[in-house]
Amino acid sequence: MKPVKWGILGAANFARQHMAPAIHAAKGAELYALATASPEKAEGFTEFCPGLKVHSTYEALLADPEVEAVYIPLPNHLHVVWTLKAIAAGKHVLCEKPIALHAREIEQIILARDASRLLVAEAYMIVHHPQWQRAREWVQSGEIGDIRHVDAAFSFDITEAKDNIRNKPETGGGSLRDIGVYTFGSMRFVTGAEPVDVQARMIRDNKIDSWAQVTGVMETGKTRFTYSSMTSMRLPNRQEVTFQGTKGMIRVASAPFNANVHDVAEIELHKPAMTVRTERFPTANHYVLQVEAFGKSMRDGSVYPCSLEFVRGTQAMMDRAYSVATDFQI
Repeated sequence: MKPVKWGILGAANFARQHMAPAIHAAKGAELYALATASPEKAEGFTEFCPGLKVHSTYEALLADPEVEAVYIPLPNHLHVVWTLKAIAAGKHVLCEKPIALHAREIEQIILARDASRLLVAEAYMIVHHPQWQRAREWVQSGEIGDIRHVDAAFSFDITEAKDNIRNKPETGGGSLRDIGVYTFGSMRFVTGAEPVDVQARMIRDNKIDSWAQVTGVMETGKTRFTYSSMTSMRLPNRQEVTFQGTKGMIRVASAPFNANVHDVAEIELHKPAMTVRTERFPTANHYVLQVEAFGKSMRDGSVYPCSLEFVRGTQAMMDRAYSVATDFQI
């Protein structure tokens, strides 16, 4: 496969630490260009990719005829506008989550994607990880019977980081927008269910939800189950998702969302006879797998594992949670 030439819009820390190295390491990919006005920030990328072409503006990178695909790690409120600009420039797009702040904005992106026939996706990397594919396989095959309840929790503490974009309403901050995509999306990916009831409580500070508990009922068409999601940017690190069924339980607890950073990826299958089957994935890198899947889809038309339609469903669930949320005080 001819390597896909990638460009990155902006020298975000996350891009430098995770996605740029992943593009550089992925089969069928070439980290070709970066757009940043800061020579100092560019150095963090050229250290491991010396031949990287550096553009001083985003517009210049989008005008570069060699760039085929663009990765966008900009603050949340800039995702829609730069995704649409990249599509208009004829580039395939992989944009950080959330790709939009409202489901209706994703409709706009879908229309642009369809008109351009380009591949456009949210960088929802966990669906590419074998631990989540295994969880989906176990649930869909009936390994734990009918789902009855799902618990999901994701927290970290950035209380003191006042300048962090996650703490700012003007940059699309908030716990649901940053990490609710994981608690909601992982549940939807594994079960194939959609919400029929959504209730929410939120603690807000500086006009963003720093803590959110979302509960309700999900439906697959053949069964219903309850769920509970807790996200917080004011509590110590925690990541865990549990799928409880009539014949067993699946627990994704060591590192469900940032595997091999928070901890080694591990999934457990609990059965009624008090047996536990554990599978570990110490070498899987979901960022690399994501880039490789994107390139394969670009080149041979393979179905990409995470469509914009799926992403729209997760965003619609977040929109609904925000619309019904009541304020909660501790």
